[in-house]
Amino acid sequence: MYNFSYTTMLGFSMLPRLSMLLFLLLLTSSSDLNSDRNALLALRAAVGGRTLFWNTTNTTPCNWAGVICENNRVTILRLPASSLSGRLPANTITNLTRVRTISLRFNRLTGPVPSDISQLVELRNLYLQDNSFTGAIPSSLFTLHLMVRLDLSNNNFSGEIPSGFNHLNRLRTLMLENNLFSGSVPELKLPKLEQFNVSGNTLNGSIPKSLEGMPVEAFSGNSLCGKPLDICLGDGTQPAIATDGIEIGNNAHKKKLSGGAIAGIVIGSVVGFLLLLLVLFVLCRKRTGNNARSVDVATYKHPETEVSGEKPPNVDAESGGVNNGYSVAAAAAAAMTGKGGESGGNGVKKLIFFGNSARVFDLEDLLRASAEVLGKGTFGTSYKAVLEMGNVVAVKRLKDVTISEMEFREKIDTVGAMNHENLVPLRAYYYSREEKLLVYDYMPMGSLSALLHGNKGAGRTPLDWEVRSGIALGTARGVEYLHSQGPSVSHGNIKSSNILLTKSYDARVSDFGLVQLVGPPTSPTRVAGYRAPEVTDPRKVSQKADVYSFGVLLLELLTGKAPTHALLNEEGVDLPRWVQSIVREQWTSEVFDLELLRYQSVEEEMVQLLQLGMDCAAQYPDHRPSMSEVCERIQELRRSSVRVTQEPSALVNESD
Repeated sequence: MYNFSYTTMLGFSMLPRLSMLLFLLLLTSSSDLNSDRNALLALRAAVGGRTLFWNTTNTTPCNWAGVICENNRVTILRLPASSLSGRLPANTITNLTRVRTISLRFNRLTGPVPSDISQLVELRNLYLQDNSFTGAIPSSLFTLHLMVRLDLSNNNFSGEIPSGFNHLNRLRTLMLENNLFSGSVPELKLPKLEQFNVSGNTLNGSIPKSLEGMPVEAFSGNSLCGKPLDICLGDGTQPAIATDGIEIGNNAHKKKLSGGAIAGIVIGSVVGFLLLLLVLFVLCRKRTGNNARSVDVATYKHPETEVSGEKPPNVDAESGGVNNGYSVAAAAAAAMTGKGGESGGNGVKKLIFFGNSARVFDLEDLLRASAEVLGKGTFGTSYKAVLEMGNVVAVKRLKDVTISEMEFREKIDTVGAMNHENLVPLRAYYYSREEKLLVYDYMPMGSLSALLHGNKGAGRTPLDWEVRSGIALGTARGVEYLHSQGPSVSHGNIKSSNILLTKSYDARVSDFGLVQLVGPPTSPTRVAGYRAPEVTDPRKVSQKADVYSFGVLLLELLTGKAPTHALLNEEGVDLPRWVQSIVREQWTSEVFDLELLRYQSVEEEMVQLLQLGMDCAAQYPDHRPSMSEVCERIQELRRSSVRVTQEPSALVNESD
């Protein structure tokens, strides 16, 4: 006999209903995922063409490249630098109603942002930078109240910046730079806003108080005023005008200026102006006479020193300034002539040349040379000097030299004796109590930093894999040579602005040996992105710390990102950690510079060089390879890439 309780009987009666409910849930889940799949296929048909190699025979899109799912729904879509082009139509990505992150940066997408973007109610991160989107920002965007990161920079968005951003209370990042926005900057009261940039637009007016705490760079390239920029004209009360008690105005009850008063004011102004010109003329004559006597006393006898009239628009990668016409003599002649011009305490002023360097010019020729500023770096200012006989040299004017003359000469002699094809040779130097000048060969292509981050326009020459890997190998060989001079010898300041290039893009390492000559840098943040974590004194850098800096340089070469700008990355971390986080998520292709993605035949070698950069930038010094090992690994992967490019490609060449 079976004794069924009422509860048991009720349970049996509920089983068909539970089964039906479970079936309906599974059916709904499958239907939602199928809807996501259709949305992705519609996106590919509209803007992807054959550049998205998704296996459509696979019923689930969760295994497609760039797609991540949770609970059978697409939650992350990452398609950066995927050669997407054209307009984003409605009912494509906007049908991914559970997506939280969308990254379509570095493509060629055009037209407006779809107005039905409001359907993405769970969207938190939207990265559309470096496309060609146009039009105004759709108001539907401001209904996405979960938005945390929004990057619309480097597009062609226009119109005014909407105040509707105030509806996005969770927003931490808002990047709108390099668009066509006009009008004023609205008051944005976003309590969590950390990163903000509207530079490179056509904005005007005053900066609202809520944004006064943002850096100056966030507003540059506009016609804005107010903190943190210059004070706006007209702030405060209007200054009073002295009129000898006569009130000026249109009020009928106020006295108007008579003709005699106006004539008196005009005559007085003219007389005052003439007196001011006379005083200035006398002062200039007096100053000219003093300068002439100073030049006659010194050996520098050429007051006709030429100042270059040309001002090339080369951006200095380290100082961020624009090169100005200048003169070596203008920088140093006053100290070297008017203040005794000591050289070793014997009163003889001359350049000291090293080894077999050709002595085709002397100090007097150098002071007569026309010159232009190349950049202001950690150790001083560099100039391009064009001598009268046509020779071109680079002159570095050292600052903050803290050691004695004898110690300076000993250390600089060691630097001058170093000779390697991947080092910028030091040809000569000048020493006095007031001035220390170093004369180098001039490198016509400038620095690697300027080449990577300078010109981003249409005239830019892209750096292919062969050039970049060659620069990496040349730099590694130069640093390896320095390390071979002794266990205590290091460079101490490896960074892309210290890697100079010849006309054939051969790398030359500069500024080696200068760390021991000068005091601590006044602006250590300029090299913070390259500095190993164990370095506390920039004048005491080990060879393993050099390897770390070189590793960051490799990552910079491959990603095209400057480490000093790492906080502007999406992840908000330094360059090595950013690369590691991307590789950890198996999105290695996202790391590489857009200019390198076209070289699919050497993708494996690119990944190997990326891994080498990460090995060099290891947290602990003992985990980093030596520079000799680094050179061997780069040589091997370059040989491998040559073999690959010589083999017939199995890939079908497809146009973008």
